[in-house]
Amino acid sequence: MHLLLVGLSHRTAPVELRERVDFQGRLDDALRALGGRGSTHETVLVSTCNRAELYAACDDVEAARADLAAFVSQFHEVDRAILAPHLYDVSDLDVARHLFCVAAGLDSLVVGEPQILGQVKDAHSAATEARTVGPLLNRLFHSSFAVGKRVRAETGLGAGAVSVGYAAVALARKILGDLAGRSVLVIGAGEMGKLTALHMKSQGVQQVTIVSRTMAHAARTAEAIGGANAAPWDEMDTALGACDIVITATGAAAPILTRSRVDAVMRPRRDRPLFII
Repeated sequence: MHLLLVGLSHRTAPVELRERVDFQGRLDDALRALGGRGSTHETVLVSTCNRAELYAACDDVEAARADLAAFVSQFHEVDRAILAPHLYDVSDLDVARHLFCVAAGLDSLVVGEPQILGQVKDAHSAATEARTVGPLLNRLFHSSFAVGKRVRAETGLGAGAVSVGYAAVALARKILGDLAGRSVLVIGAGEMGKLTALHMKSQGVQQVTIVSRTMAHAARTAEAIGGANAAPWDEMDTALGACDIVITATGAAAPILTRSRVDAVMRPRRDRPLFII
């Protein structure tokens, strides 16, 4: 029996592609589909805003590697030619080394960020419920939990660790001062946007508005945050004109959130600050 990992992350893929292969919200369906493919005996799927990684126990590494790459392409309807340059794979002991780094926060966008260990635990729990995990991956993941906990307890890695969202809040406070009473626009309804919005709310901001290309996603994220508003994509100019802080948590905003557009929207209220993250 061999260990195998196939995935992509912030190190190998742009945010636009990571959003397209995000398994969150469809994790149960993905695990059931993986269990029926036959190339692996056990599978765990770790999916966050910064990574989508498939961990497997298999007999034939080469066959399973090809099948898992094909699965990601088919499940998300992303052309394999687009996906292939961004995928990485490792096997056996390298899988354990990689997962230990992930659980410890060493492979995170913000090194040492605390959320990832909980996300790895959630991934294992989901696989356990779906009955796609067995003795080999059970041992691997439980070992990773111990590694992640030990790194935080015995080193200074987590002493000043922050999430991307918390870093954004800290920077906003440095530039704008007290955030109480401010209005925040979050473009993107994914995990990163949700976490940043929650950090903003903890600072006493008056209003949080979520904008996404899919209104249902924006509404779901706004409801999860509690007390936030959702707005459709075509009302972004109105939302921009009413906010003090803009959080861009999706690559889809880049082509339209140009300096000239922002200047045009903000011209009537230049006395009010705008901070774009």
